[in-house]
Amino acid sequence: MSDSLTAIVSRLCALAPQRRFGGLRRGVEKEGLRVDREGRIAATPHPRVLGSKLTHPHITTDYSEALLEYITPVYCRPADAMAFLADLHRFSYRHLGDELIWPGSMPARLDGNDSVAIADYGVSNVGTMKQVYRRGLDVRYGRIMQAIAGVHYNVSLPDALWETLRELDGAADTNLNDYRSARYFGLIRNFRRHSWLLLYLFGASPAVDRSFLPDGKIPDKLEAHGRHTLVSRYATSLRMSDLGYQNKVQEQLKICFNSLSNYVNTLRHAISTPWPAYEAKGVNVDGEWRQLNANILQIENEYYSDIRPKRVARHDETPSQALEARGVEYIEVRCLDLDPFQPLGIDATRMHFLDVFLMWCLLAESPWIPDEECDRLDDNRQRVVERGRDPELRLEHDGRQRSIADWGGEIFAELARVAELLDLDTSVEEGTPHADALAQLAPSLEDPALTPSGQLLARLESRGEEFVDAMLALAREQAAQLRAEPMNPAREALFAELVTTSHQQQRDIEAADSESFEAFLSHYFARAREPRMAPHDTLAGAQRAGDAS
Repeated sequence: MSDSLTAIVSRLCALAPQRRFGGLRRGVEKEGLRVDREGRIAATPHPRVLGSKLTHPHITTDYSEALLEYITPVYCRPADAMAFLADLHRFSYRHLGDELIWPGSMPARLDGNDSVAIADYGVSNVGTMKQVYRRGLDVRYGRIMQAIAGVHYNVSLPDALWETLRELDGAADTNLNDYRSARYFGLIRNFRRHSWLLLYLFGASPAVDRSFLPDGKIPDKLEAHGRHTLVSRYATSLRMSDLGYQNKVQEQLKICFNSLSNYVNTLRHAISTPWPAYEAKGVNVDGEWRQLNANILQIENEYYSDIRPKRVARHDETPSQALEARGVEYIEVRCLDLDPFQPLGIDATRMHFLDVFLMWCLLAESPWIPDEECDRLDDNRQRVVERGRDPELRLEHDGRQRSIADWGGEIFAELARVAELLDLDTSVEEGTPHADALAQLAPSLEDPALTPSGQLLARLESRGEEFVDAMLALAREQAAQLRAEPMNPAREALFAELVTTSHQQQRDIEAADSESFEAFLSHYFARAREPRMAPHDTLAGAQRAGDAS
C-alpha cells in the first residue's frame, strides 16, 4: 500500500466511531430480457399491467420493448436494495404469464434485427423523442446489440464524509461541490485504470447463441459449441467486447475523465458535431424520423462507458448541464454483466465488494491520465474481456507485464485495509460484510474456474448444453423461486398503485403537449447547447482539489 493511502486510511479509521461511512448510498438498475417458454425474445408488448414504461419510477424498458429495466430507490444497506429488487421481480412474475426473465447478459434466441422491437413510449413529444432516439441506435448499430442486458450500480458518498476528506486534504477553502466533483473524477480515473479487475471477477458472458450473428460471420475469437452456440475459450465478458457495447466512432472522443469541464465539453462537442456516415442515413426522411440528428452522439446517453459521473437533472436540463451547474452527485458503474446464477443478476457480496473497490479508487492517488496511458488502459480491458481466464495473459502496469493473479493480489491487499475501514462503522450493518466479500472473491484470482464466466463455460462443456438451453433452465428455476416467494405487502400495494398513477401521468403528459415534435426537438437541442455554469469557479476548484488527490 502506498504511503499516502496508508496515511489517509489510518486517519479515517480513527474517525470511524463518528459513523461517517454508514451513509454510503447505493441504487441498482437491472435489465432483463423477456423471453417466451422456448427461449426466444418475447414478441409481446411491454405488459400494460406493469405500468407505463414512460413514467413508472421503478419498472421501465431500456432499448427494446422486451428489455425490462428495474430501478431501485437509493438505500444505505445493500440488503434493502436487494429486497426491493426482488419484489420488482416477484411483482412482474405475477403478470408475465408463461414468459420468463432471461438471466444472461447476452440475449436469448433472436430472429434477425426485426425481432428486437423498438420500445414505444406513447405519442407525447418526450415519448416520441425516446423512440426516435432508439430508431437512431438501430440505424447506427442495429437492434441486436440493444438486446444485451447488464446491471448498473449507482453509488454516492454522504456529505459528512466529503467534508471530512476536504478537511484532511487541507482544502477547506474549496467549494464543497467543486471538491466533491474533482474527487469523484479522481475515483473515476482510478476505476478506469483498474476496471479490468471487475471484468475478470464478474464477467459472465463467454458464450452466445448463433442467432446473435445473423450474417453468419463468426469472429476468430469464437468457436462452435454444439449446433447453436459460440464460445470464447478464455473470455470473461463478450458483452463488453467488440461484439457488444463498443463504438468505433465514439473512440475518437478520448474521454479519460481528467476534469468535469473536459468531460462536459467533449460530450457537448459530440452532440453538436455531424458525422458523415450518419448524415448519409438521413434524419427526417419524407416525414419519417430515423434519428434525432446526424451527430456523433444523438444525445449524451449514447456515449458508452464503463462508468459515468451523474447528477439528477431537472426538467429543463441535460445530464451534462446538471453536472456543470451543480457538480457530480454520484457515479454509475456500467460494466457489470448479469450473474446468471443469481436470481436477481447481482447479490449483496458483489455490492459490498464494489463499495470497497470504489472507496479504494477514491482514496488512492489518482493523477490525470495522458492519452498514451488512456490507450494502454483500453488495451488492458480488452485483453481481460477476450482472454481474462487465459493463464498466459499479461497486463501492462507501469512498464511491466503482470498476471491477473499477481496484480490482482496486490490490489486485494490494499482493498483489505479499506474493507476494514468500512466495517468499522456499524451504524448501518453489523459484522464484517466488506471483508467477507473480499474473502469470498479472492480465490478467483488464482482459479479462473471460480469466476461466473468460468462456471458458465464449465456448465456448457460438462453437460454438453447449448447456451440457450442452459439459460432457459436457469430462467425457469429462478421464475419458480420468485413466483413462490411472498412479497412485502406494503411494497406490493405501492407497485399496484404505481401502475395506475403511471398510466395517468403518461396521459397527462400527452394532453399537455402544445407544440409539434419538430419544434420540441429544436427547442431541446437549443437548450442543450447552453452552458449552465455554477456561480463559483468550478474549473479552478476542480483543478485544485484534483491536484490534492
